Amino acid sequence: MSKRTLYYGVSEPDAPVLGGRLPVALAVPGGDKAAISTLGWQAVYRTLTEEPGLAVERVFPDKLGLTDGAEPKTRESQSPLSSFPVIAWSITFEEDFLSLPRTLRAAGVPPLAAERPSLPLVIAGGPIAFLNPAPIAPFIDLFWVGEADTKFLQFMDTLKRLIFDGKDKEAILETVKDMPGIYAPGRSKTPVKRLTSGPTGTLNDPAFSCFISGHAAFRDTMLLEVNRGCPYGCRFCAAGYIYRPPRLAKMDELKRIVELADPPKVGLVGTALTDWPDLVPFLKWLHSKKKKFSLSSMRADGITEELLVYLRERGIRTITLALEGASERLRRMMSKKLDTQDFLDAVRLCARYGVNHLKIYLIVGWPGETDADYDELEAFLHEIVRIRSEEPGGRKKHLMRITVGISSLVPKPFTPFQWAPMMDTASLDARMKQLTHMAKPFKGLTLQHDSPFQARLQGLLARGGEELAEFIQLAADHGGWKKALKRWNGDPSQILDRERGKDEPFPWEVVDIGVKREFLYKEWEKAKIAKVSPKCPSKPCAQCGMCGMERST
Repeated sequence: MSKRTLYYGVSEPDAPVLGGRLPVALAVPGGDKAAISTLGWQAVYRTLTEEPGLAVERVFPDKLGLTDGAEPKTRESQSPLSSFPVIAWSITFEEDFLSLPRTLRAAGVPPLAAERPSLPLVIAGGPIAFLNPAPIAPFIDLFWVGEADTKFLQFMDTLKRLIFDGKDKEAILETVKDMPGIYAPGRSKTPVKRLTSGPTGTLNDPAFSCFISGHAAFRDTMLLEVNRGCPYGCRFCAAGYIYRPPRLAKMDELKRIVELADPPKVGLVGTALTDWPDLVPFLKWLHSKKKKFSLSSMRADGITEELLVYLRERGIRTITLALEGASERLRRMMSKKLDTQDFLDAVRLCARYGVNHLKIYLIVGWPGETDADYDELEAFLHEIVRIRSEEPGGRKKHLMRITVGISSLVPKPFTPFQWAPMMDTASLDARMKQLTHMAKPFKGLTLQHDSPFQARLQGLLARGGEELAEFIQLAADHGGWKKALKRWNGDPSQILDRERGKDEPFPWEVVDIGVKREFLYKEWEKAKIAKVSPKCPSKPCAQCGMCGMERST
């Protein structure tokens, strides 16, 4: 196992001594609390800090960038951001785009790449680079379209050599533009293939928190990645496509990470935790090491009596299940592969063994959804509440609380729903009001929902092209997204409100995630007739094209 960097508690790493190393500022939007609770950038940080030729420091601008006029400075040495020849951004969420121009401007760095003829070099990576880099491409010199592995370090080593040799920005970009995993807007040959590390099925270098803090959203918890990607192929879920093929971590590797870090609590992260065959043995090992633990949401068909009994014995009070669709028809449309009886059985087990809080995830705004779909949901909620009341654990003094969390469907790039229109704000608002009214008669059941405006904003930023850079700049200059929409001359309806043509080019196709467009379109056609597709097989196949791409890279 390679050297592992871990900073426990609230203490910070010392400022790196340069000594001929390339200074790199790693910017993570969202502020301290959110950043320390996000895994992706910490994997990048760990990879870069273990490279002796680099001196990496961190910057955590809040969600709106810097608003007090002060120049952003790094945590380690309090050096101004503008003093770094390389500014690397790790961007996970579309709403964080706003932080990019604001923070660069606050640092005295022109936000647009065309206005930066010299260093610093502004690089971006993270899920946005896989999904749709187009909206922020005018701000970025280079995107890293891959995972933080040896090829990433080779690229950074090349950057260091070129910068130390005194090459100007133009020469640097021309040299690296066609390296594996590099997308230089306007320069690289496209589409650029996304790079993955490790063989099919195996997650060799699982991400984990290298900062464990009482100030994090997950307090004093080391987040630990159990799997990457998902075999079920739900048609709305980008993770099931951009992270193909799915990979599982090896238990021995996770044990070594925990033993090295020695955290008080471990939070297991993954899209299909209950598919990991070593889940229960690993939880028992954590308990033997006197480690508390928590789990992200689980599939209902993975909730066994053995697992639930063990979770309750270890003090787990909340279980989260993803229902996603209001009706069987909608779940077939999304290819959810969920047996309603499995879901009800999971609810029964939760009630029987005294789970305090059951959370259920639901998505609304599906193409062609009707009131009949939500009539079916109401009947299903009645059944859930009935089962709770029948079980001894569900009738205890403190009734098992049920929270239904509702989000709006945002059709994402590189999913079968990339052709789908998004439901308009008024219709989403009406659906949320309908569900809020529906939930009122149910004792011990509460409903929470997202903001349709924010969902539509996410859809706009997720599905647009480079023309959105102007909109992002307007938001940065004029007080936020709502004010920017009033000033922007673009037409959101062209991006959000129409079904895309079969052969219509998409702005995100400057990236090749490996899944064939023809495969995704066939899945979209199946969605229209609510036909379920089989899950991603455990062995390489030729269905979507991803395994063929993986072999070629």
